[in-house]
Amino acid sequence: MSQLAARHGSINLGQGFPDNELEGPASMKEAAYQSMLHDSNQYPPMVGVPELRQALAEHSERYTGLPLDWQSQVLITSGATEALAAAFLGLLEPGDEVVVFAPLYDSYIPIIRRAGAVPVVVQLRAPDWSFDAAELAAAFNAKTKLIVVNTPHNPSGKVFSRAELETIASLVQEHDAYAALDEVYEHLVYPGYEHVSLRTLPGMAERSIRIGSAGKTFSFTAWKVGWVTGPAPMVQAAAKAHQFLTFTVPAALQRAVARGLREERSFYEGLGPLFLKKREWLAAKLTAIGFKVLPGQGTYFLTTDFSGLLPENSTEEDVEFCSRLTTEGGITLIPVSAFYEDRTTAPKQLVRFVICKTDAKLQAAVEKLEAYFPKRS
Repeated sequence: MSQLAARHGSINLGQGFPDNELEGPASMKEAAYQSMLHDSNQYPPMVGVPELRQALAEHSERYTGLPLDWQSQVLITSGATEALAAAFLGLLEPGDEVVVFAPLYDSYIPIIRRAGAVPVVVQLRAPDWSFDAAELAAAFNAKTKLIVVNTPHNPSGKVFSRAELETIASLVQEHDAYAALDEVYEHLVYPGYEHVSLRTLPGMAERSIRIGSAGKTFSFTAWKVGWVTGPAPMVQAAAKAHQFLTFTVPAALQRAVARGLREERSFYEGLGPLFLKKREWLAAKLTAIGFKVLPGQGTYFLTTDFSGLLPENSTEEDVEFCSRLTTEGGITLIPVSAFYEDRTTAPKQLVRFVICKTDAKLQAAVEKLEAYFPKRS
């Protein structure tokens, strides 16, 4: 869709990265620059520079109450996707089964399969993106090695409730399995809601490996600094894969992220309120146009149902709708069916907006949508 957007010069509210005006603190850019000038520019330690590993151990204790041994329980990776790859390749054996929720970030299943494991898909159902506890229980068996839990969730914006996480934790422990926690949006939770990490539940710290991202925490997606934390044996397994994936991460960027975690808390703690304000404004405009806005509690994504905008008896689905909207309306969105490996199981009339854009860009997008769709009577 982004290629189509570029060809037609449309406003791209599909691809999930912030506008430059919303990126992270200037002090972190300065810290990266000064580190390049004054610190070594040779290979840093494979597992990450001490400053960042220590900062992440502090961050864990501050926000979850869980201490980490920075020397054995923290690994720095080239972004969160590499962290996922290292975790899956390090932990999975051929024939293992991995429970995943759909819709899902599109890298999960290809990496799981590359590791020789078998994905087992459980559906999250709109509009609230809840799962059926019986369906989830049926997905577990003696071959289950991992469950992947992404909260806050891409693409829906769902934040898993404590009750839902307790259900997951019970099944993980009952089947002697483990959990991979994709928590890259941990600080993008709207006021009034709470991000609960599965690893904080009883019995789960020793069964959970967690993935985080400086790109999401500081809106510096180009930096590609991610991390893996968890029990030392699980982190060490991921490190063995990381060694032959990317080996290491630019040291100057690692030091800048360490500074940000310690000294720029106001930035990432302000992301939830910032994006809630944008979401509420855009949701009201989209509702007036004729979209049905689905609930969400976090991230910078907003999911809508466009069926109310179609002519009676129309069979148009999300991919066609997004293509038409790009070429004719000048706005690019992402079809939610793109987040399903088996699109026959996907909703057919849902699309995802991103809200991590300037107010001016969101206003321009709304004006194009208002012009494209006739006024509702």
